[in-house]
Amino acid sequence: LEPEEVVRRQEALAAARLRMQEELNAQAERYKEKQRQLEEEKRRQKIAMWESMQEGKSYKGNLKLNQQEVESGASTSSAVPKSKPNKKPLRGGGYNPLSGEGGGTCSWRPGRRGPSAGG
Repeated sequence: LEPEEVVRRQEALAAARLRMQEELNAQAERYKEKQRQLEEEKRRQKIAMWESMQEGKSYKGNLKLNQQEVESGASTSSAVPKSKPNKKPLRGGGYNPLSGEGGGTCSWRPGRRGPSAGG
């Protein structure tokens, strides 16, 4: 192999590594900025929650309302809430597991008293 060719390959390899490192640094910077923004948003939510709690409002409900406003602002489609279908009870109204009535065939009875048979 020619020594000039070896030097050229090493320089190209070093340049490629440098480009890759710069790209990685840029990605890390973008990630840090995104994390900073998320932390700032969390801090704002905590402040809003604290202020509404100081005013005597329901801070959890207020937080949910704020999140719904953000979501509704992001999506323009109107969501229609689904109504739950009427469910019938699994057992009749007279079922009471403690009374032993209406429970069907399985009923528990205590065992016989006295020492166990065996020996």
